[in-house]
Amino acid sequence: MSDGFLHESLRCVDWGVATADTIAAPLPPRPERGGHFRQWTDDLKQLTGVVADTHRMVAGWPQLQPDGPGSWDRDALDRCDRALDALLAHGSRPALTLLDRSLPPWLDAAGGWLARDTAEHFAAFAAELGRRFGDRVERWITSTDLAGPTLADHVAGMYPPSRGAGRAGLPAVHHILLANGLATQALRATGARGRIGTTVTLVGGYPATDDPYDRLALERLESWTNRLFLDPLLLGEHMVTEDGDSPVEDTGCVRPGDLETIATEQDLLGLSWHTPFRVTAPENLPRVLPTRTCQSALNEVNRLLVGLGFAIVPFDDVETTAYGWPIIPEGLADAVAGLYELYGDALPPLSVIDNGMGDLDLVDATGHSDDERRRALLRARLSWLAGLTAAGVRVCGYEYWSVLDNLEAKFRYTRLYAMAVPDHEAPPRPAIPSDWLHHGAFADAAAVPEAGRPIGLSLVPAPPRAKDGATSS
Repeated sequence: MSDGFLHESLRCVDWGVATADTIAAPLPPRPERGGHFRQWTDDLKQLTGVVADTHRMVAGWPQLQPDGPGSWDRDALDRCDRALDALLAHGSRPALTLLDRSLPPWLDAAGGWLARDTAEHFAAFAAELGRRFGDRVERWITSTDLAGPTLADHVAGMYPPSRGAGRAGLPAVHHILLANGLATQALRATGARGRIGTTVTLVGGYPATDDPYDRLALERLESWTNRLFLDPLLLGEHMVTEDGDSPVEDTGCVRPGDLETIATEQDLLGLSWHTPFRVTAPENLPRVLPTRTCQSALNEVNRLLVGLGFAIVPFDDVETTAYGWPIIPEGLADAVAGLYELYGDALPPLSVIDNGMGDLDLVDATGHSDDERRRALLRARLSWLAGLTAAGVRVCGYEYWSVLDNLEAKFRYTRLYAMAVPDHEAPPRPAIPSDWLHHGAFADAAAVPEAGRPIGLSLVPAPPRAKDGATSS
């Protein structure tokens, strides 16, 4: 497979597409993986002189327990056994992920992560896999992402659209954290010998200006992303806003003993990293952008974010990838340094789980993948991380993305949420799915919802309403 395959296969993709039809459409077929596997292993060998000897797989909860608790697909379990044995026979060290966004249909139908019972079912699932595979798995990752199945799904309504319930969806955050604690305890009780941890999507960035309000806006972004999950996981307490509110606890979902379970010690913390953001206070948008483009910058996503006290704007004079991510090699190290400043020694060893191949859309003059440039950017990123480890931050691992990973986000959501496209490029102006507009993440938070319909995303209290539907002053 030629290096130009990627360019040929993705050059016609409209990265701005995010309509209801395209979200509902099946993903394009996955191409053969062999060529790109060789490409990223060659990158690592060229830069570090070593060949990766670990292999991370997803157990596939929907496939292993398709029919309900206590029932198992024996053929699927046998396939897992054979896969683990084959990896060991080839000298690879297996790592197993228990959850990759999707729940078994019987759990999803019962409320998914909004239902507290889901955490108990997940712990039982983890215990069974620990008993069966604990002697062969070297690293356990309970979930590839805590935010996707909860904040993005039940709060914002992204996976799929129409399920976003705003503040009423925040119990899902608590329940997936509880599930992680219970599963960690269950795996250890089985005697599973591998290290155990979970994954969070690391969010970081830079204030758009030196205005203190832009610095505060960045802190608000990090609170509603990093701290929402890491405060309970590492400190045993739910995130509290600058106003003294605890949005998750205010939903009434927290029971005695939950936070102690959530704070169960982790052997490692996986970090999924995509792109840094340039963050401004909503009132500073006219300072950051020309007046004529200020309103267009307040696109559908920022209309949601300004309610939380921040907005995201493009970087000035920064090259971007084909789908709008700014190329800032030091961004990952800066975000990890920010975590260390916030949590210090409470942080377990950190492993960068997903990062790297987003740069593969860089092409040379012939239209083929620019190996030299891609490796130079990877070298720069790893060099910044090396500086952190030399300063005492415990970064114990780095996994290099395959270009074929996370296709769903790349094809359907990435550019919509990047908001990092400079003025000389056509701005991403995708149509928002109609479900989002009417009763999903972007619904009018102050509107009175119809019976049985989820409210819009309102993480700040809506103003009180008079009986005639008018807003009270």
